[in-house]
Amino acid sequence: MMSEEQTVSLVDVLEEDEELEEEASAVLAGSDSDHCSYPEGYVQRQALYACNTCSPKGGAAAGVCLACSYKCHEGHDLFELYTKRNFRCDCGNRKFTELQCKLFPDKDELNSLNKYSHNFFGEYCTCSRPYPDPEDQVEDEMIQCVVCEDWLHGRHLGCVVPDCVELQEMICESCMNKNPFLWTFAAHLAVPGESAEEEVKEETPGTDESNVNLNQSEEVDDVIEPSCKRSRQETEPSCRLKELQATGQKRVQSGAVFWPSAWRSKLCSCNTCQESLSEAGLSFLLDESDTVLAYENKGKNSEQRPPGHDPLMSALDNLNRVQQLEIIHGYNDMKTELKDFLQRFAAEGKVVTPDDIREFFEQQSRKRRQVDAGRLYST
Repeated sequence: MMSEEQTVSLVDVLEEDEELEEEASAVLAGSDSDHCSYPEGYVQRQALYACNTCSPKGGAAAGVCLACSYKCHEGHDLFELYTKRNFRCDCGNRKFTELQCKLFPDKDELNSLNKYSHNFFGEYCTCSRPYPDPEDQVEDEMIQCVVCEDWLHGRHLGCVVPDCVELQEMICESCMNKNPFLWTFAAHLAVPGESAEEEVKEETPGTDESNVNLNQSEEVDDVIEPSCKRSRQETEPSCRLKELQATGQKRVQSGAVFWPSAWRSKLCSCNTCQESLSEAGLSFLLDESDTVLAYENKGKNSEQRPPGHDPLMSALDNLNRVQQLEIIHGYNDMKTELKDFLQRFAAEGKVVTPDDIREFFEQQSRKRRQVDAGRLYST
């Protein structure tokens, strides 16, 4: 006989499934699953896939949108790239020698503004390993750099991963060093490291790499102008980067850096800094709608259910214990069969389409009718 804890566990399972559904909606609902995104140009952010069948390692890197992963690459070996910014779907262009896009075949030969990395060949992190990695026995989370958009193991970041990491953005050490002005902002805006008190110290002028402007060409001397020069400040806003550099505060320049919510709004947006950000290809840092969190919230909102009590939960409240136990057994059986069904797709490297899911539940419905018919005619 099942215990009371197991009876209540049905609610827990339903809530867990709802959380998984919300996570899937967060990534996929922000993208169109029926139409190729190519006509939209370089989409600000979308779910992307790379096809190892059509563009294996050694060839040209290419990325396809969500709809093309379903319609054009069904049964192929795909790498899920989560999301990428400012990307245009490559499906069927010159990089694909034997495949034509079924959804939008009239594409340019190449998308010259797309950016690619080893992620498009199924490799991630500084260790260039696949994910999931069958040879890696260490439980570790993967965290995406908001600049290069590579995924790195927490243990390879060179710093302690802070709590509530899902609410923070991370910039890897490599990207920090390529853009040294970020170390200046990190000393004032970033999440403190484990030994923050030891990291923050007085800066000796001219001895640190962070003591540079975005274009690394202007000196820091006399950057804070007297308050009496109001007319110039009104026509040319002060540069916050220079002001922060002038304080002489810094942090140790090693390891990845984690940034709190809304940190982008505190970056300097003066004309000089905007131009320098543009030259470095980092203009997106001034755009808070660029964040993965903003994209995920958009996806969740588009899939939001009408308010009110869940009708399934209401129905459960009105069932007696025997009926609840029957539902639990039935639900567990279906969950096991669904897991086996999905594992077959994973083993073959196939994408699960909406039609596949519909077929699964149609099979479940037919089985249920057969069982009910057997009960009806049994004596």
